[in-house]
Amino acid sequence: MKLENYHIESHNSELLARHEQRLSFVKSEVADAEYIIQKLVDFQIAIPSWALGTGGTRFGRFSSGGEPRNIEEKIEDIGLLHKLNGSSGAISLHIPWDTVENTAGIKALAAQNGLKFDAMNSNTFQDQQGQALSYKFGSLQHVDKAVRQQSINHNIEVIRQGVELGSNALTVWLADGSCFPGQLNFRNAFQNTLESLTEIYAALPADWKVFVEYKAFEPNFYSTTVGDWGQSLLYTSKLGPKAFTLVDLGHHLPNANIEQIVALLLMEGKLGGFHFNDSKYGDDDLTAGSMKPYQLFLIFNELVEGMDARGMIHKDDVAWMIDASHNVKDPLEDLLQSVEAIMIAYAQALSVDRKALQEAQAVSDVVRCQEILQQAFRTDLRALVAEARLRAGAALAPVEVFRKYQIRAELIKNRGNKTVATGL
Repeated sequence: MKLENYHIESHNSELLARHEQRLSFVKSEVADAEYIIQKLVDFQIAIPSWALGTGGTRFGRFSSGGEPRNIEEKIEDIGLLHKLNGSSGAISLHIPWDTVENTAGIKALAAQNGLKFDAMNSNTFQDQQGQALSYKFGSLQHVDKAVRQQSINHNIEVIRQGVELGSNALTVWLADGSCFPGQLNFRNAFQNTLESLTEIYAALPADWKVFVEYKAFEPNFYSTTVGDWGQSLLYTSKLGPKAFTLVDLGHHLPNANIEQIVALLLMEGKLGGFHFNDSKYGDDDLTAGSMKPYQLFLIFNELVEGMDARGMIHKDDVAWMIDASHNVKDPLEDLLQSVEAIMIAYAQALSVDRKALQEAQAVSDVVRCQEILQQAFRTDLRALVAEARLRAGAALAPVEVFRKYQIRAELIKNRGNKTVATGL
């Protein structure tokens, strides 16, 4: 069964009366509700190609069946998500997992599903079949110039493929680092990485950006060569105006103040991309908002305030993407939940009384500041998010529709129960 518009419309009609009651109440409580709804309609969150299959750990992986076996099926799955929520209108590819042979056909399929191509992701954190040289001891940082050049060439090839698809950004995440003291010279590793990034930067088209992602640990646990936002900012500042820092919520040490990091990167004009997930301990890659919804709201509070201060366009001037790995949930249901949580946090941040908050901050009224933020956070704005979906022609209750029409069962019927998504 293919999910058609009339399936969504039929389900929406069953929920419409109750939705309108909730929406009316929220509009009576929240100023600028129509402004917030339109912002939500416009806001799009890219789905990574690797999130469509079941993730896992080094101990095991438990497939849900019906996983996409190729890029065409990945595009179809994201098209399904976008049809359900109206907010997943972009796909982020990972090369070589998603190397495209038929560019024209893939672009046409994406357009049919209402999708554009978000940032391209290079892969030098694992060896590929037939690869000449190994990345076991790093890629862009490697002591061997030949390995560094291989990694540089791969990133330039990713840019080439991205240009053909209509993307305009490259994300570089490095597993480079060390596991033991004395394994490498920190300064040499930094300089080698910078020189390699400089070659990649020189290959960027005029309208492209490069995002340098950081991570505190894993798979190297003694040091990582881009270990925190300060190191990423150092690289991007040295590279030039087309280089930006990418923030992944899971790539921080416990209790890091991510909202402060975001605020300062925005202040410096160097926040380029954002990867949403959630965690209890480290890079857990859990559903966005499932563990720390207040933190997600506080981050969005700084994003909205900082972007408005710089006159930035929310939907366009930062690359928004989910980056998660799912082992016990249906990946598509998990992505629907993540998008919902992100949209709620964004709506809450848009509803903050900025004028009142600034006045309270100006006189150091700490209690008032807390009251203003928590008023926004504790107000249930799900009706505004649902209304944005309704106006976009999507489902009032996406997960309910997914389950009602047994989408996973249909995918298993068409693709099989033992499929494994490419790249995983």
